[in-house]
Amino acid sequence: MDTRIDRRVLQRMNVRDIPRLFSAAAVARVLALAVALLIAIPVSAQQRDPASRGSFHVEEATIAQIHSAMRDGSLTCVGLVQQYLQRIDAYDKKGPAVNAIVLVNPDALATAADLDRRFARDGITQPLQCIPVIVKDNYQTAGLRTTAGSLSLKGFIPREDAFVVRKLREAGAIVLAKSNMAEFAFSPYETVSSILPGYTRNPYDLARVTAGSSGGTAAAVAADFGAVGLGTDTGNSIRGPSAFLSLVGIRPTMGLTSRSGVVPLFLSADVTGPMTRTVADAVALLQVMAGPDPADTATVHSVGKIPRSYAASLVRDGLRGARIGVLHQAYDRPSADSEVMTLFHRALDDMRAQGAQIVDPVAVDSLTELLRISNAPCNPFKYDLNRYLSALGDQVPVHSLDEIIKSRQFHPSIEVRLKDAQAVTETPEQSVGCRGQREFRTRLRAAVLQLMDSNKLDALVYPTWSNVPRLIGDLNTPAGDNNQLFAPSTGFPAITVPMGFTRNGTLPAGVQFFGRAWSEPELIKLAYSYEQATMHRHPPSTTPALK
Repeated sequence: MDTRIDRRVLQRMNVRDIPRLFSAAAVARVLALAVALLIAIPVSAQQRDPASRGSFHVEEATIAQIHSAMRDGSLTCVGLVQQYLQRIDAYDKKGPAVNAIVLVNPDALATAADLDRRFARDGITQPLQCIPVIVKDNYQTAGLRTTAGSLSLKGFIPREDAFVVRKLREAGAIVLAKSNMAEFAFSPYETVSSILPGYTRNPYDLARVTAGSSGGTAAAVAADFGAVGLGTDTGNSIRGPSAFLSLVGIRPTMGLTSRSGVVPLFLSADVTGPMTRTVADAVALLQVMAGPDPADTATVHSVGKIPRSYAASLVRDGLRGARIGVLHQAYDRPSADSEVMTLFHRALDDMRAQGAQIVDPVAVDSLTELLRISNAPCNPFKYDLNRYLSALGDQVPVHSLDEIIKSRQFHPSIEVRLKDAQAVTETPEQSVGCRGQREFRTRLRAAVLQLMDSNKLDALVYPTWSNVPRLIGDLNTPAGDNNQLFAPSTGFPAITVPMGFTRNGTLPAGVQFFGRAWSEPELIKLAYSYEQATMHRHPPSTTPALK
């Protein structure tokens, strides 16, 4: 049941009606929300909160703009959240039916009212104060169902937040909604799951996909259902959807951000990261998310690697003097879309115009030979998932992949992948294929560093995808995913930024900056400079401002 409560509904409702209409838990939330709203909103504003549709509009709003509007009195936190909830109500399951949202946090307005009280007392004291976040449904959210897109986990309501979710809340952010995803994050091509009927649609063209697996977050942020979003990326899943939705997506260096409390796909490659409409907003999230977590041993390597301020890299002339290599091995194939390639060549020209030196081409030595090392199969999904589920005890309705398969509570499209994973008998430590993959990653890291060092490169660049978003249901035309190899296999960071639109200005495409481990400050500088020089992003026409 949707437990979002509009203030107008509360005004019309007789108190005696509440027990008849809602569960006990919902009643408690309704009463708490009613009290919070009455406390937070002056009597003169209870008929209509001027900040809910006043001088400030949430469409394309940045974190800085939200905070500025709160300071000048044209926006309250409650009003901000109301605007996003109104947009979700109008566009997610109705109208264009983007279908990006799995559930809305029923406590979002009450949290916003509490933040308004704090603001009245202290002003803005936290970096993400009152910033509504769209959270991918594989992140644990305390008190909010977390399913990784699967009906088999429908009964899982975590007692604790994922580590990075907790950090965002501590920084003042509001978990506004959970977003749809490719079930268990399997598919890079489409966003469909068993927890939510139907596909998540691309709001730039409702007949097309959002890529996967973080397509729900991407569609929601692009359509202004929230201020910013969280995704996960194993092979593609932050960068691909961001490119298809004209967003900025950061896949951080492995170990910079924690994965604890996130349903795993392959822990050897899983990372958590931001998905936003601007580079500056992605940087604001990354600053809060980054850092060591005792529950995720990979993050020990981040100690001493995090700058005091990633925002210091938001330099408009950051491309000036940079040496950037064009990595054809990431994208050059006969099936590449000609319009995407035209945009990419224009992006290179734009970088040159900003003072960058483009080195074209560059290549990783012996890549074909290296790829042969990783030919043997390595599928750690069962072992990573079973460890995660077993640690949750009675919180989860299933405790192993075998139980998930026997439950039949999953989308038919993933059945083969589930059974293939269950059939694996060797642990990742024992597997010959996994040992080969580890060797491949070590050697690829060295080869990429040798390439960059020998050419004195600050970054490598390529189109995030070489083809436009497919039509929903089409798994046959060329896909064009350029994300699976370099960043996931090396653990090095990558940032995708909008580079324009194909098909008469309707379908977004992205350009990707890829660099050495812990080089986020340098990549941010390049990405921000390119973004500010080109300003390609515009919102989708299917989800316009509400009247």
